[in-house]
This record gives sequence, C-alpha cells and structure tokens, in this order.
Amino acid sequence: MPSSPCVMACSRTCSRILGLSLGATALFAAATNIALLFPNWDVTYLLRGLIGRQAMLGSGLWGGGLMVLTAAILISLMGWRHGCFSKSGPCQSMLTALLSSGLALFGALICFITSGVALKDGPFCMFHVSSFNQTQTWKYGYPFKDLHNRNYLYDHSLWNSVCLEPSKAVIWHVGFFSVLLCISLLQILLVTIHFINSLLGFFCSLCEK
Repeated sequence: MPSSPCVMACSRTCSRILGLSLGATALFAAATNIALLFPNWDVTYLLRGLIGRQAMLGSGLWGGGLMVLTAAILISLMGWRHGCFSKSGPCQSMLTALLSSGLALFGALICFITSGVALKDGPFCMFHVSSFNQTQTWKYGYPFKDLHNRNYLYDHSLWNSVCLEPSKAVIWHVGFFSVLLCISLLQILLVTIHFINSLLGFFCSLCEK
C-alpha cells in the first residue's frame, strides 16, 4: 500500500501536536484549580479552611492536570519516536495509545463532572441566615445549593447580594469553574482525536507489513 508511509508520518505528526496541546491544557487546568484555592488572591481563606469542597478536591490539579499531562508526555514520546518508542511495533504503539487515551479521558471526565457539580451547587461563601428569633446571623455554606425557585447562574442580581465574603465570590467561582469545564471538554475532544489517529496509524502499519 504506497500511501501507508505517508499516512503513518501524518499520524506521528498528529501525535506530536496532540501531545503538546494536551500538555498545555493540563497546565491551564492545574493553574485554574490553584486560582480557585485563593479567592481574590487571598491566602487566608485557604488557611482558615473556607474553601469549597470541589475546589479542595483538586480535580483540575490531579485529574485534568497531572493525569492528562502524563498521557500527553506518552503521546509526545510516541509521536517523536523517542526513548523506548523509537522502535516500537504497531501493537506496542496501540497499547500505549489505549493506555494514554484511557488515562487522559479518565482525568478529563473527573474534572468535567466536578466542575459541573461545582457550578450547580454554587460558591462556598458567607451569607445571612434567619434564625428562630428572627435575627440575622452569618454563616459559611452554599447559599445557592437549595435555591429551588431561582437559578443563580442566570439571575445575576443574586451575584453581589447573597455572598458577603469573599467579595465577588460568585464571579470567581463561576468564572474559574467554567474555564475548567471548557478545558476538560477540550481535553476529551483531543483524546478522541488521538484515539482515532492511533487507530489509523495501527491499521496503516499492518497494511505496510
């Protein structure tokens, strides 16, 4: 099959690009999750334990970050035929592709689900609570979690009126978790492309033989 070497070269080039792209998204995911740990760039909330559970879970650090970055390194090594991949056969390459795809997909899905839940629950902040004696008390929690009649994501009038501390807590929460959600979606798309590209390279390797 005369076109096989050309297709295989394109497949390796595609792996290099995908590896670099996935690596970049992993670093962005990690940086975004770090930002969520420091509302308004203030370290005192983290030291006092006043950070939401989804941000503390750190799915952007170890899921969309470390796991995807590890997969990106494997994909790049395959694309550049570096190290132990310099003389790898089609079966070894396909096995590595499956491993890297599964690892990246798992990390990206965890990050995606966590970000979606975080956007649904809303930010962890201080808000007014009416007590039994009709006085106003302050507490930290999730004021938008049980708000059945109104959706805070669409009702922007709630953004500056419910959360008292940190200031702009809703904007910070929605902004960075939306970025994490988009990054994880992009990672899932890149992993899908990588898997298809690996399948093409695998079949072309068999045809060449």
